[in-house]
Amino acid sequence: MTTDVWLPIPPEEIEGLPEGPRYLFWDGGVDGEQEFPGDPADCAAYVVPYMKPMPVRVRPLERLTHVRLIQTLTAGVDDITAHLDSIVPGVALCNARGVHEASTAELALTLTLAALRGIPGFVRAQQQERWEQGFYPALADKNVLIVGYGPIGAAIEDRLTPFEVARVARIARSRRTTARGLVHPIDDVLSLLPDADVVILATPLTQATHRLVNAEFLARMKDGALLVNVARGPVVDTEALLAELKSGRISAALDVTDPEPLPPGHPLWQAPGVLISPHVGGPSSAFLPRAKRLLVDQLTRFVNQEPLRNVILTTDAGTAGTGAH
Repeated sequence: MTTDVWLPIPPEEIEGLPEGPRYLFWDGGVDGEQEFPGDPADCAAYVVPYMKPMPVRVRPLERLTHVRLIQTLTAGVDDITAHLDSIVPGVALCNARGVHEASTAELALTLTLAALRGIPGFVRAQQQERWEQGFYPALADKNVLIVGYGPIGAAIEDRLTPFEVARVARIARSRRTTARGLVHPIDDVLSLLPDADVVILATPLTQATHRLVNAEFLARMKDGALLVNVARGPVVDTEALLAELKSGRISAALDVTDPEPLPPGHPLWQAPGVLISPHVGGPSSAFLPRAKRLLVDQLTRFVNQEPLRNVILTTDAGTAGTGAH
């Protein structure tokens, strides 16, 4: 019987889990080679381990022959959609909408403010006991372009409001209108870039957004503009970004990189005008309680055969087993 639920958080640490399934703990282990907690064929719901390398996260997929729910604890699901050929038909793939918006938006604002106000330079000066004053750009009165206006993009705009920016422009997959105003379709991005002082990337990684930020995109950015990436590393063409950084024409603040983790000796580490954080938009004190609440709600829906939250797609014969994305 397919009654097992695999959790990357010990089930005894999650209050309110619905009765019925057998809850088994599996997070891949320290080295990623942890034995499976039960027969994968008995797993009905697989909650993907968080902050583990992709080979660990996808390792069970081919053996989950009766799984019906795959729940990620990330906003992006590109690691799983890249392996749809390993997943049987009829599986609901759900993301962690509602878990990461606040934390990732906080980091987007942190990186933006730190890069504009010269915080990395102050840290280096403090280490050398140097007092260096000067004028630095403020976020106030700047034009900001948010590329990827989903829940995280909207949360970023929520936090921009008190900073008295001049204007916020929004880009999403398709055109729509929100309470805050127009959301432009992705096709408008090149025409909007020349007016943006700060460009914040919060888009999912898809075939359409892979290397969206290429040489043409970067060339359209105004001199002195700041690029902030809290999306996924491959949304940006690293070589094209390096060329712009080395010229000194723009600056960047990156929570994600391509490759990732960024290896020692990579030229991004020492590129001028770049601030790098190690993909920490989601892992904060806000993560665990919100992730637990999501799991309790989602698994209660699953057990009671109620509509699931955050369904990204349901695999079918046209995707599973074909390698389609």
